[in-house]
Amino acid sequence: MLEAKNLSKSYNGQVALNAVSFTVNKGDVFCLLGANGAGKTTTINLFLNFVEPSGGEALINGLSVSKHSLATKKLLSYIPESLMLYPNLTGLENLAYFAGLSGSKQNKEVLQSALSDAGLQVDAHAKRVSTYSKGMRQKVGVALALAKNAEVLLLDEPTSGLDPKASNEFSELLNKLKSRGVATLMATHDLFRAKETGTHIGIMKQGTLVEQLTTDQINHTDLEKLYLQHMN
Repeated sequence: MLEAKNLSKSYNGQVALNAVSFTVNKGDVFCLLGANGAGKTTTINLFLNFVEPSGGEALINGLSVSKHSLATKKLLSYIPESLMLYPNLTGLENLAYFAGLSGSKQNKEVLQSALSDAGLQVDAHAKRVSTYSKGMRQKVGVALALAKNAEVLLLDEPTSGLDPKASNEFSELLNKLKSRGVATLMATHDLFRAKETGTHIGIMKQGTLVEQLTTDQINHTDLEKLYLQHMN
């Protein structure tokens, strides 16, 4: 569903991403690890077509993102570190609005079902988002992915700032999406969640993908050692 083919990006001669290649199949959760500035967010932004590649291609379902921006956007949902919702609207109203923008106009019952499937308590559906915790806002983002039947999920530090309970709930939601065949690319600093939820891990350093492995190849302790080894 997702493929980076020698994907590169430079800003004013400064290399942000250097010939990165990987694939994410249906039901995979590919976790990008690395320090700030390693190229994780740049990779996500290239798949979103927020920026143009300097070289190589980002492909979604075989389509070049830069050449088929609208078609590829219909296939995906994106949850950034801080999901921007309208604070004076309810969770249900936000979901209806953003689902409509994506071309997925659903009736109230379907949207309520998506919010519930995403773990948002029923009594919160009609409350203003200004009263929501970060974890609750992230659930609205997952509900949007469910409502539009997204085949691809792009996540940029989605568990940053979440308490352990909310972080665990978010991991459970990713497992639910994984079981539905959604292909997920997640940039994260959370080694524990990457190991627990991910199927594949890529370690990035200074714009280069220095390591690729499946999560069943390594335990928590050795993953931490490998990560720190590359960060030195």
